[in-house]
Amino acid sequence: MLSFSGIARAVALASLVVLCAATAPNSGINVADLDQTCKPCDDFWQFANGGWVKRHPMPAAYARYGAFTALSDSNQDVLHGLLDAAAAAHPAPGSNLQKLGDFYASCMDTAAIDAAGATPLAAQFATIATITDPKALAGPLAKLNSQGVGGFFGYGGGADVHNAQLVILQVRQGGLGLPDRDYYLNDDARSKTTRDGYVAHVTQMFALLGDAPDVAAANAQTVLKVETALARSQIARVAQRDPASTDHRMTVAQLQALAPNLDWAAFFAVNGIPNDVPLNVAQPTYMSALSTLLGTLSAAEVRTYLRWQAVHAYANDLGKPFAGANFAFFQQTMRGTKEQQPRWKNCVGTTNTVLSDAVGKLYVEKVFPDTAKAQALEMVQTIKQTLRDDFSTLDWMTPQTRERAIAKLDAFGLKIGYPDKWRDYSKLTITRGSYTGNVIAANRLRFTDGLSRLGKTPDRMRWGMTAATVNASYSPSSNDITFPAGILQPPFYDKDADMAVNFGGIGAVIGHESTHGFDDEGRKFDGNGNLKDWWTPEDSASFNARADCVVKQYDALSPAPGVQENGKLVEGEAIADLGGVTIAYKAFEKWQSTHPRRTLDGFTPEQRFFLGFAHVWAGDQTPQSIAVMAKTDVHAFEKFRVNATLSNLPEFALAWHCPELTAMVRPAADRCRIW
Repeated sequence: MLSFSGIARAVALASLVVLCAATAPNSGINVADLDQTCKPCDDFWQFANGGWVKRHPMPAAYARYGAFTALSDSNQDVLHGLLDAAAAAHPAPGSNLQKLGDFYASCMDTAAIDAAGATPLAAQFATIATITDPKALAGPLAKLNSQGVGGFFGYGGGADVHNAQLVILQVRQGGLGLPDRDYYLNDDARSKTTRDGYVAHVTQMFALLGDAPDVAAANAQTVLKVETALARSQIARVAQRDPASTDHRMTVAQLQALAPNLDWAAFFAVNGIPNDVPLNVAQPTYMSALSTLLGTLSAAEVRTYLRWQAVHAYANDLGKPFAGANFAFFQQTMRGTKEQQPRWKNCVGTTNTVLSDAVGKLYVEKVFPDTAKAQALEMVQTIKQTLRDDFSTLDWMTPQTRERAIAKLDAFGLKIGYPDKWRDYSKLTITRGSYTGNVIAANRLRFTDGLSRLGKTPDRMRWGMTAATVNASYSPSSNDITFPAGILQPPFYDKDADMAVNFGGIGAVIGHESTHGFDDEGRKFDGNGNLKDWWTPEDSASFNARADCVVKQYDALSPAPGVQENGKLVEGEAIADLGGVTIAYKAFEKWQSTHPRRTLDGFTPEQRFFLGFAHVWAGDQTPQSIAVMAKTDVHAFEKFRVNATLSNLPEFALAWHCPELTAMVRPAADRCRIW
């Protein structure tokens, strides 16, 4: 728990200056990134990023490319060097370095992967072949799940929303091959074209497995039939954003009564899950409908669907025909990506996923010294204290809710740079013999490790992100914020740059994640991570009215012809964008009030703050990618994350001398403001 007194706060800010301004800072602004033919009051995203986008045309291997991607690529270059070295070394057998080197080397051995074809999935296909009666599905399906093959629904360990100190089994809807249920249910031209392309792709994959052309085509129609039935019963993404909608504690006996066409006790027993396991069924109506569907499917249809699930799960880990076909549909057709990534990038990414902490340890030793972690922690504490001060002065929050909000903020856990405790991989055996076999082994260990935590206290030391990840997060169930080393670099944070830009960059990111604890979803959890209504009715009504302002603003935005933002889908992230830049600006104002004002590269400190904020959202994406994003992503289109957010801030209009009625200034009556 962190709580600063006024004196300690001043000390913290002063130490931040010493840490971050030991040398005369540069402006942090590359004027070549700007488009000075565009007026900042007309389109600030274009003004701030037009030059960057022009100088960084989207590479053919990307459907979406921006400042995040460029930094991620830079991090991948570092990992590439580390993994190449590990593959060339001869470390002790069983060591993390041996596992890293052998996993990466096996991934790079495309000749062996191509020669193996689909044989690495022989065990999965053999399990599927034993299903001769849908009523006996439980055992084979549970075995497939342990081997990394899903189907029909998903499940795993997760914190109980009413007791965050307990890991329970979470059962949820799943089983689709396309990104969202709407692709199966909508009748617009784009959805129909996508479905046709999907059927063609599934047909091709069955053909690669050796099915005759007519059999492959028939099997693809079976897959579409099953998945469409699943989609009809699924709950929309927007509805799932309400934690209460997915909170349904049950016993195994109650689940059996709800979905009687699967023997749940037998299903759980295969993987050692006790029959008295506490569980939550996120979407009971889906599980009931699934049971009805299982009662109508033949054994042959079940086998066909699961064969598809197996090859779909591992397509990118098989030879070139499978991986190429997967890329052609899911990346080229659906997202507009023109070329595949170089093999080494795919292998670096997979190694970083499978052996995340082993890779992360090497990464931070290379690029993230202890001083960088201390500086980042100082910035996090500064932003956190500013949010605390803001809670103390909000005119719409009553004292009772304010006190509880501050208590929740004080209870925030901070994960900065890298884990304090690295994950143990001693139970994972990796060889250079079979890449797909290595992936299957890693999936099996991840699956069993997750189930082993059932009934226990969550491991708060474990990270959900890798150290090299260019991202950040807030977790409602653990009430903590995570900032990996991967994002604590330019353009988000530059120790040698002007502090105004750093406050606008990483400061706004820190503010974003911090205010997630109080967005439309996060605010429903208390400081212990439990789902609990700790707001007064008056404050809830005040918050909801302010949040609805954000929803309406984004509902009116269109990122591409025929594509509309969904305000309710992006509500939480849009609220956090607005809150993040608001709090970061207040923190910057405190800092600036005790430091000399300097105009650098022609920009005032306030202007540099907003440029720092906008620069992290530089980028571009294909029309196809925008269409997928609008259906599936809880984040708004990058340009809106800048323009829509800043149009609500009088501070922005003042900094850039924007008059009323310009595009970047919303009418006062329509401005959204929460914190």
